[in-house]
Amino acid sequence: MALFGKGVGRVCAVAAASTTAEMSRQVRTASQVARTIELRLDWLQSDAERARLVRWLKEHRPANVTFLATCRRKEGGGKFAGDIARQLFWLSQARDAGCQWCDVEMETFRELPEGFLRAHPVPSRIMLSIHDFERMPSLPRNIVVARNGLVDAVKIAAQAKTISDSVRLLKVARRSRNFVAVPMGDVGLPARLLALREGSELAYAPIGEATAPGQVSLKEMLRFYRPHLLNRKTQVYCVIGNPVGHSLSPLLHNTGFATRHVNAVYLPFLVHQLSDFLKAIPDFGVRGFSVTIPHKQTILKHLKECEPLAAEIGAVNTVVVRRDGSLYGCNTDYVGVLRALQKKLRITGSRVLIFGAGGSARAAAFALVRAGAQVCICARRESAAKELARAVGGEGIPRRALRKESFDAILNATPVGMHPHEGISPLSPRELQCRIVMDLIYRPERTKLLEIAAQKGIATLSGVNMFLAQGFAQWEIWTGKCAPEAAMRRAVLSALRWRS
Repeated sequence: MALFGKGVGRVCAVAAASTTAEMSRQVRTASQVARTIELRLDWLQSDAERARLVRWLKEHRPANVTFLATCRRKEGGGKFAGDIARQLFWLSQARDAGCQWCDVEMETFRELPEGFLRAHPVPSRIMLSIHDFERMPSLPRNIVVARNGLVDAVKIAAQAKTISDSVRLLKVARRSRNFVAVPMGDVGLPARLLALREGSELAYAPIGEATAPGQVSLKEMLRFYRPHLLNRKTQVYCVIGNPVGHSLSPLLHNTGFATRHVNAVYLPFLVHQLSDFLKAIPDFGVRGFSVTIPHKQTILKHLKECEPLAAEIGAVNTVVVRRDGSLYGCNTDYVGVLRALQKKLRITGSRVLIFGAGGSARAAAFALVRAGAQVCICARRESAAKELARAVGGEGIPRRALRKESFDAILNATPVGMHPHEGISPLSPRELQCRIVMDLIYRPERTKLLEIAAQKGIATLSGVNMFLAQGFAQWEIWTGKCAPEAAMRRAVLSALRWRS
C-alpha cells in the first residue's frame, strides 16, 4: 500500500521560506494542487517564526493534506543551528499542529538511543533521510524497512554526477518498498522526474525557492512533466545537450503529448559524455531523443542507420530508438530553417551568410543551397568555415571581410547570445550588411543581435520560428501522429513572453 496515497499525493510540495508569512502563503498555494506538503522548519529565520508557523498551522491547516515536518540541522545539510533537543522540540510542536510525518536525517538518528524516536512525541510516522550533496554513495541492492521497525520510510538523496549514478539509485527504488529516491543535481533531473514510475514513494518539488540542486518547481513538475501519471507503459523521449536547462523542447513536446492524449513524457538530459547517456537508454526506456549542442555531429558514429540527407549534412538532431535498441538518425533542423526563412525571403538566387560551422550551421547551409541560395560561411575558426563551405559548394569568408561584404540575409548559427547570456551579440552593427537577420537562438525570443539589427532598420527573424518547425517534425516522426501545432505554438510563445 502506498504510504502517501496514489496519484498527485506522491508529489510532495516543499514549503521553505524565512518567514511565516511567506511559508503560509506557499502552503495555501500548494494545497490547491498538492496533497502532500513538506514544511522546512529549518528555513525559518528564528524560533519566533517557527512558533508563529505552528500557531498558524493549528488554526488554518488545509484539510485533506498530509504534512511532513522537517527541521534539518546544519550537520545534515539543513539550516537549523540548534542542537538535537531543540530539533526534536520543534518536531513535537509540528505534531501538535497536525503534521502526520517527520523527516529525521541520519546525522540525528544515529546519535539517539535505539527506539528513542518512537517513544518521543514527534509525528507518528518517521522518515529517515540520508543525504550526500557531493556524490552518489555505495548503494545496497534494496532497502528493507520493517513494518514495525524504527522508521516507516527511508529516503536517499544524493548528487548524481553522471547519468549512471541516477540509474543506480532508481534500480534501488525498483527493488524496495517504503523508499524515496531523490537523485540531485542537474544531471539527476530526469531520474528525479521518473522516480515515481520506478517505485519511489515521493517526488519533491519546491513551491518557491529550490531547496536542493536540480529541482523543478511544483507548477512545472505538475503541468509539464506530470510524474504522478507516468507508468511502465509511458514512452520516454528527451533532449540531450550541454547546456540543456534553457531548452523549451520539454514544454513543446509535452504539450503535444497532453493535447493528443499520448502516454509519453519528454525530459531534459544534461549530457557531458555521450557514452554515459547511450548506456542508460534501456534503463530509462528512451524511445527517441533530440540532439543539441555539442552532440549533433558526434552522435553520427553511434547510429546504425541515418537518413541520406542527415548523413550528407553531417549532423543529426533527431534520433529514433528502434525496438532492437539500434539508433536511426535524421535532421529536422533542415525543415525548420527553410520554413522560417521562406516567409521573409525569396531564397532562390539570394546570397546568405551563415555565421557558425556547427551542427545547426551545417543543416542551414545544406537547406539553403538545395533551395537555390548562394551560401557563404564565416566562423570563429576559419578552417571550419572553409570545410563547411567546400561541403556545400559555398564560399568561406574571413571575419575581417564582413564589414565590406553585403548579403540578402545573415543567419547566426552559434550559441552566442543564448539564455542566460542574453546581453551578448556574435556580430557587431558594422558587420550587419544585409536586408534580413535571422538568429537560430529562440531564447530569448529577441536576442541582442536582433535588437542591433532592428536599430539599423534591418528586418529580423527570431529562431522561435525554426524551433517550432523542427519540433513539429520531430514529434510526428516519433508518434506517427499529426502534431497539434496551434497548442504547441501557444505554449512556447507564452513561455517566451512570460520569461522575457
